[in-house]
Amino acid sequence: MSSLPAGRVLVVDDEVDLARLVAGYLRKAGLEVEVRHDGTDAVAAVRDFAPHVLVLDLGLPGIDGIEVCRQVRTFSDCHVLMLTARDDEIDKIVGLSVGADDYVTKPFSPRELVARTQAMLRRARTGPAPGPAAAGRDRALVVGDLVVDEAAREVHLGGEPVPLTRIEFDLLAALAAHPHLVLSRRQLVEMVWETTWNGDAHLVDVHIGRIRKKLGDEAAGPRFIQTIRGVGYRMGTGR
Repeated sequence: MSSLPAGRVLVVDDEVDLARLVAGYLRKAGLEVEVRHDGTDAVAAVRDFAPHVLVLDLGLPGIDGIEVCRQVRTFSDCHVLMLTARDDEIDKIVGLSVGADDYVTKPFSPRELVARTQAMLRRARTGPAPGPAAAGRDRALVVGDLVVDEAAREVHLGGEPVPLTRIEFDLLAALAAHPHLVLSRRQLVEMVWETTWNGDAHLVDVHIGRIRKKLGDEAAGPRFIQTIRGVGYRMGTGR
């Protein structure tokens, strides 16, 4: 197995054997790994260990994965890979709505989980370096009173800052960089995640919904992100 970029991963799952198995695969890939088995310990470990990636089971005892993710998002911008034992779209979307970046449904291949972790580690979570949508660009993108500063990785609406996660910023920048051009979900996945990522392209819908909420953009009458039914999304005029 090829080694991953150096990084720290926190694995949280109440299935002790599974957590150890996953941790073993990640350690073999050259990563520093910590393991926890309940939600309360998980939140404390994120503070102390400061992982780059949090592999988080949805169905934890005590504080469940949704609440862990919600609490973690108040102080950490680490990548969150949610694990769920239920192939239930509601669980997945609720998990992503509180800041998860991706999900894997049990049972899963540990090698697949390592590959997903690898994809996350390739994307710097924070910092001024431009993401895929901003490669080779250093100017601000302006749509009405929305300003997407690719170099600074900042977004302002009406002069006020809009806090976005790494993926949210890259999605918005990708759309803003191609005004009036319809981008399919798969195109956005390739631009924001990576071409080898083989997850659910409908994750884009969840993240777009979160961006709209932060921009105060209504799906029924959007100023900025327009849904093109059956195709994908495009950036509007901002009017």
